Amino acid sequence: MYKRILIPTDGSTLSDSAVRHGVALAKSIGAAVTALTVSPKFHTFALDPNAVADTAASYEQHCNERATRYLGFAEQMARAAGVPYKGLHVIDDHPYLAIIDTAKGEGCDLILMASHGRKGVSALVLGSETTKVLTHTTIPTLVCR
Repeated sequence: MYKRILIPTDGSTLSDSAVRHGVALAKSIGAAVTALTVSPKFHTFALDPNAVADTAASYEQHCNERATRYLGFAEQMARAAGVPYKGLHVIDDHPYLAIIDTAKGEGCDLILMASHGRKGVSALVLGSETTKVLTHTTIPTLVCR
């Protein structure tokens, strides 16, 4: 059925749970996993505390270190399960677009991602990358909560 599953991760507990679910699903159906983490572009002024840095170079180093941790977890889960794995780190201010573009570019036929379950004003203010992916993609998407 599915041959390549894209699993976006932001290193959160919920994303780690989605990684576990995605790897288990991939193992059960003989699919490969592509894990993805997205970092915003460097901006001189940033609202995201993870994006605050002195220079573009130090910001890039910080993003790469964080991506290595997030993708390392996914790789560890995939290796333990014997599932073919690929990890990607993309720089984009719109994570949902990066997720959709990566799924298309990598030939993924399923996106499996976490939802933080924000509701009300916090969902409006913070947005929901999961909702945006669901709204804008034609690729089947499985949401884990």
